[in-house]
Amino acid sequence: MTSDSVLCVVEMGSMMLTTIDNAARETSLSDTALRVLRKRILRRDLNGDPVETPTEMFKRVAWEIAKVERAFCSEAEVRNLATDFFLSMNSLEFLPNSPTLVNAGLPNGQLAGCFVLPLEDSMSSIFGNLKNMALIQKSGGGTGFSFSRLRPKNDVVSTTKGKSSGPVSFMRLYDYACEVTRLGGVRSGANMAVMRCDHPDILEFVDTKLVRDTLQTFNISVAVTTLFMNCVRESSEYPIINPRTQQVVGHLHARAVFDKIVDAAWKTGDPGLLFIDRINEANPTKSVGEIEATNPCGEQPLLPYESCVLGSINLTKFVTPAGKIDKDRLGNVARLGVRFLDDVIDANRYPIKEIEDATKANRKIGLGVMGFADTLLQLHPPIEYDSKEAIATAEELISVVSEQARLESSRLAEIKGDFPNYSKSIFSQLGIRRRNAAVTTVAPTGTISLLANCSSGIEPLFALSYGRQMFGETRALEINPMLEQLAGPYLNVDIRRRIAETGSVSDIAELPDELRKAFVTAHEISWKWHVRMQAAFQDKVDSAVSKTVNLPNSATLDDVRRTYLLADELGCKGITVFRDRCRDDQVLSVGSTSTFSVSATQACPECGGPMEHVSGCVNCASCGYTFCNL
Repeated sequence: MTSDSVLCVVEMGSMMLTTIDNAARETSLSDTALRVLRKRILRRDLNGDPVETPTEMFKRVAWEIAKVERAFCSEAEVRNLATDFFLSMNSLEFLPNSPTLVNAGLPNGQLAGCFVLPLEDSMSSIFGNLKNMALIQKSGGGTGFSFSRLRPKNDVVSTTKGKSSGPVSFMRLYDYACEVTRLGGVRSGANMAVMRCDHPDILEFVDTKLVRDTLQTFNISVAVTTLFMNCVRESSEYPIINPRTQQVVGHLHARAVFDKIVDAAWKTGDPGLLFIDRINEANPTKSVGEIEATNPCGEQPLLPYESCVLGSINLTKFVTPAGKIDKDRLGNVARLGVRFLDDVIDANRYPIKEIEDATKANRKIGLGVMGFADTLLQLHPPIEYDSKEAIATAEELISVVSEQARLESSRLAEIKGDFPNYSKSIFSQLGIRRRNAAVTTVAPTGTISLLANCSSGIEPLFALSYGRQMFGETRALEINPMLEQLAGPYLNVDIRRRIAETGSVSDIAELPDELRKAFVTAHEISWKWHVRMQAAFQDKVDSAVSKTVNLPNSATLDDVRRTYLLADELGCKGITVFRDRCRDDQVLSVGSTSTFSVSATQACPECGGPMEHVSGCVNCASCGYTFCNL
């Protein structure tokens, strides 16, 4: 499609949206959001200059997604639906993942952010999926892989009579390819590497990120089984299995392996854990296949070749002036979000046929939430993140979203039909109509939370005073806007300086106690509350929950160990920790005396993207999220 034809398509879509043209005004966006849009999302000319406004971008996306419903709706109904899609995005109540915002209605047309590719124990599979990974990442997606099926290091290679180099060597190959192939043409690739705890090379895998500048484009997670976790608690051995022969080739002491995982995570933040048996117990299409891996941030377990499009509801938009949650409006937007994301599956242009087939067979979508920490502060009275009240609020909010999302998926099934693998699913056995095999996910929302000017995903506030470096441009020190709003009269020059030094208000005695409690930051929250919050959301979510347990530098190995054990006990599907300043390439830091040194070996906790060291600041190359020492 030529640039002229692209403009024609956009203009035609805009003409169809007469209701929008008559009523819409340019959406109100923060300066940060505008910078991200101009750099990453808005259509640009050959010189790289934006050729559309944010409102025009939302119109483009709304029309491209809505028009796939022509098979089921009249033209007038399609226009009305496009208007509803536009208004939800333009008001920043709901936003899809950034590939949809970037590519909808344009020649690329690849709208999903999450992919899992299978790796079989053959060179054709390994190198074939190396090509597939490059195609996906060129179009803006991130990829997950399980390396568990590859034969172990020094195992026999029958065709050459030689010895295998092992799965970790192929992880390095994929990592190098990602360094060369920049994601979507503007950022480095993001991957997840998974290995089962019973693979013979598991100890080598656990230690891979201990070597500096190794696997820079990968997050890594160990897929731990129920047997393994039971053996950890019982301090007993478990079997190690050669994936080539499926024979037991030895035993390892589970607690020793677990302690090695804990030690590596304490030192580097990797590996995380995936509770793989629990993930597969919740697999809605068990007879279709086994889930072995997730997307780069861990919130989307997927079958081989599946992709998933994500979208998130900005919870801050549903707090009434009285400081209460408008559940009816929240439920309505949840329903609209499901319809939008389901339409994305049909509007999408897939990088390879296998992905299109697998995705359309199950039609998984991932509707989630963002702005949770900000929402707690908007309620009357404000609620501190590390409290029973916050857990109850989380359960209340995600219950509304999940219930309405599932009802909408059932309604769409009545109109458009169940997903093709429905007869092989748990829903068929239960007699429940479903358009989508999965509907809810909690993602980290790196880019879109910047656009919506809200806290990311369900994470607590990282710091209350920070500098931001975006795309090489340094900005002035900022105070959290909610703190400005609620504590403005107290924030004199001296107090602002003291907040800037620590990023916290816990020691600012001049502030009321209720404000100091409400504005608790990530490192001040006990690991127990981090995990409990993740579990509260996970209980009602179909897929999984992206959440980083940020630990202070003083956290012990036992803190990490108990974090992992509690996550298993409370039913989480995965868990990730990061101890502050645990290595030289610290991603986020606070305080006027902080120093920064960063390389891409650490993924951004907001979106999973790689970090860069720019002018004394740490800058995420993917979403622009950055803290600076100014």
